Amino acid sequence: MTVEQTANPLETLRRLCLELPETTERLSHGEPTWFVRGKQTFVTYANHHHDDRLAFWCAAPAGMQQALVDSDPKRFFVPPYVGHRGWIGMWLDVILDWVEIAELVVDACRTIAPRKLISELDTRDSV
Repeated sequence: MTVEQTANPLETLRRLCLELPETTERLSHGEPTWFVRGKQTFVTYANHHHDDRLAFWCAAPAGMQQALVDSDPKRFFVPPYVGHRGWIGMWLDVILDWVEIAELVVDACRTIAPRKLISELDTRDSV
């Protein structure tokens, strides 16, 4: 995928998340949310404030949140509720770089996943 405006970013985000091993989706706080092994949240779609801004929030490795927000505050933000844990918020109503988003989703999964699952991701990524 490339940099583009997507008609339905939720469907593209869903596909990226569900391509990862042992990932499930269910509603959490009224929003589509993706879990590792059905337990640990790693990405959530964010439209529950209904403020005409679509976004997603994801887990992130230490230090990444501040680096991304500082680099491009028009695209990235510290999300409410989970921002204190280092999560990243990214607006979906702007021109999107789906390669970058795919990398963020994988990083989010790696941040939350147990070691065995990280090993599976490493094997998958090396192919």
